Amino acid sequence: MDKDLKNWSLPDDAKKILNERFKQLKENVILEVFTKDGENDQFNTLTTLFAKELSKLSNKIIVNFHKIGDDFSKKHSVTRSPTVLFNPETYRIRYIGAPFGEESRSFIDTIIMISQRNSYLSKESKKTLSKLDKPRNVQVFVTLSCPYCPGQVLNAFKAAIERPDLISADAVDSMENPDLAKKYDVGAVPHTIINGKTISLGFEPEVRFVAELVTLKPAEELAKKIQPSEEQIEVDVIIVGGGPAGLTAGIYAARSGLKTVILEKAMVGGQVSITPMVENWPGFRSIPGKQLMDMINSQVRDYVSVLEGQEVVEIKIGKQVEAISTDGHFVGKTLILATGTSHRKLNIPGEDRLYGHGVSYCATCDGYFYKDKPVVVIGGGNTAMTDALYLKNLGAKVTVLVRGSDFKGDQPLKQSIEREDIQVLWNTEVVKISGDKNVTGITFKSIKDKKEKELKTDAVFVAIGEVPNNQLASLIGLRLDEHGYVKIDRSGRTNIPRVYGAGDITGGVRQIVTAVGEGASAASSAFEDISSPYWVPKQK
Repeated sequence: MDKDLKNWSLPDDAKKILNERFKQLKENVILEVFTKDGENDQFNTLTTLFAKELSKLSNKIIVNFHKIGDDFSKKHSVTRSPTVLFNPETYRIRYIGAPFGEESRSFIDTIIMISQRNSYLSKESKKTLSKLDKPRNVQVFVTLSCPYCPGQVLNAFKAAIERPDLISADAVDSMENPDLAKKYDVGAVPHTIINGKTISLGFEPEVRFVAELVTLKPAEELAKKIQPSEEQIEVDVIIVGGGPAGLTAGIYAARSGLKTVILEKAMVGGQVSITPMVENWPGFRSIPGKQLMDMINSQVRDYVSVLEGQEVVEIKIGKQVEAISTDGHFVGKTLILATGTSHRKLNIPGEDRLYGHGVSYCATCDGYFYKDKPVVVIGGGNTAMTDALYLKNLGAKVTVLVRGSDFKGDQPLKQSIEREDIQVLWNTEVVKISGDKNVTGITFKSIKDKKEKELKTDAVFVAIGEVPNNQLASLIGLRLDEHGYVKIDRSGRTNIPRVYGAGDITGGVRQIVTAVGEGASAASSAFEDISSPYWVPKQK
């Protein structure tokens, strides 16, 4: 055993949280842990110690240890180290790799679901799965630093718990199993394989994942046709978006005594969750973006119901405000739109075709695939500089391409780029991404003399800004500015009474601190307007 790991144990604060969560356990959960000497030894040790720690926290968690090659491993076809099975006599659910980093969350959630014999799938997802009549094997490839991966893993594991007769599900750590990742050409995570075929890249709302699981093909249109529950959930405030603005609005609305729900189509935290390091949040000189959002998320859930995987597809404004998602029908008195932004694309040849095969918009998620390889970062702002520094720290050979003659970002990041001696090509524009199955290079030109050059690279990380997620805003007639951002006043009010905007969807500075401020303002305005509607004429 590694000397540094010999006395490893869970931090006291983590034990406290787990003790509280394990109060939900009802039936025994058996974890079968398999290891093989000489294969991923450090991860074997950590997995073994982690499993032992969990068994100490609850007598309902029973852990057994096996060596790969013994009769039990052969019975369950376990060949990779480490591997963890959950109640293998009932379910076919496994972690291939150590359940750490971001995946520790899905690991704990799976223990609780199995103990309760509850998949926690929606009624509509259960109805869709009931039609399945043929076996499905799901493999979700992840990295331990990917904040989007646990959601997709839980999609697969929930389905396997709901239909153990036909569905098996594996979470596969790409870094510990590079041969498997190479076999399926995994270059971005989460990467979902069903019955040996790539079905999707990225995290998906539950309803879409289930539709794809049943049909064995990308099923966006089918997922949209699945009717949401007819049952209406009544609240005072509906918040669409679970980033810093939406979460803060939830706290302020709930503390004002308003019944509130937050609907997030993906995972809470927004783009902050994939920021390697936040260095401008008051009170912290430096904090990982995911850690910061986990802290906020934990606080929010003390007040508000936060529903992930709820993609709102329609909003109706009448006597009340209605939000219809892929899995629910919510009726409220007010609505706060905090849908944020999405990554801006280059819109050049090769970008879409090679997405997930060297083209990425998330260095935190996918950078580890290229830790010893040449990579290109495109962009000149804080995100581009942060991505470049993160990739350099992983060991990648980084080149940054910037359209202008200087970075448009914080001075400390500029100084770090210089200190790390990261190559920067100024006044450049990328015109093409090359490669057959995977990225092999880019073609760029000088903005000054228009001469084109080629640069060999294994990956292209795009960080050229964002575009507003304004589809819902447009559908209900919110006033937008020339760039597509929602116009609000200082209190977060829009041109439509009872509808408010907050966070990056409103444009402006687009920083975490401004997002949380707008979220608080919008919630306060909602409270004021429910109490005294400003649009209702006062009687004389």
